[in-house]
Amino acid sequence: MAETDPTEDPAEDPADDLADDPADDLADDRADERAPYDPMPHGPPEVGVGPWPGGRDAWPDEDHHDPRLLAEGDRRNVVDRYRYWRMEAIVADLDTRRHGFHVAIENWQHDFNIGTIVRSANAFLAAEVHVVGNRRWNRRGAMVTDRYQHVRHHPDVPALKDYLGSLDGPDGVPLWGIDNLPGSLPLESADLPRRVCLLFGQEGPGLSEQARSVVDGTFSIAQYGSTRSINASAAAAIAMHAWIRAHAGPPTA
Repeated sequence: MAETDPTEDPAEDPADDLADDPADDLADDRADERAPYDPMPHGPPEVGVGPWPGGRDAWPDEDHHDPRLLAEGDRRNVVDRYRYWRMEAIVADLDTRRHGFHVAIENWQHDFNIGTIVRSANAFLAAEVHVVGNRRWNRRGAMVTDRYQHVRHHPDVPALKDYLGSLDGPDGVPLWGIDNLPGSLPLESADLPRRVCLLFGQEGPGLSEQARSVVDGTFSIAQYGSTRSINASAAAAIAMHAWIRAHAGPPTA
């Protein structure tokens, strides 16, 4: 679910800030009922489940269930644990067990990686995702997972740093830049803090000069081939999983 910072103009329409293309909203509407965008060629031909077996008389009476989904079936891109649950109930349950890391991405040129990073952040249960720079971003790669994730906007990296400093006690949450820069320390041997924000730069130029001057340190991901860099969303997934390996146990059923 998208959140905005408290300094926003209340007259602004948040929906205008979440997508660059009206087609994204149409895709989201379709995806809320079915998930043909995420095919599983060796799985069932139809994603999700049909109406609750036994009809209305057999419906469960817990508040987290959605009557419409019970009646029509649940074709959303959610794990079985959350079948037939209301979206707000899913978010509330996720909030009880979110992990201690945040993810941030600079967005000066409407980076198409942001949606994919949001999807990975949802899969690894990040505390929050932060979009730095331009407010508008393309949701298509998020595959509707932004509805279950806290997404915040910050106008620049110093504003992000200030926000992180207000969290979790007097020292706040440290900000680590992830980029293969001269002097970056290897992420593979770094002692990842339990509370940390991982910042990624724009695809192409990487971390901005502003970001490099504000972060608490920069860390690189080891590469062994001929390419100079890897895709920003791939780097984000690697870094998030490094945190998972360091601090998280097996996922709950």
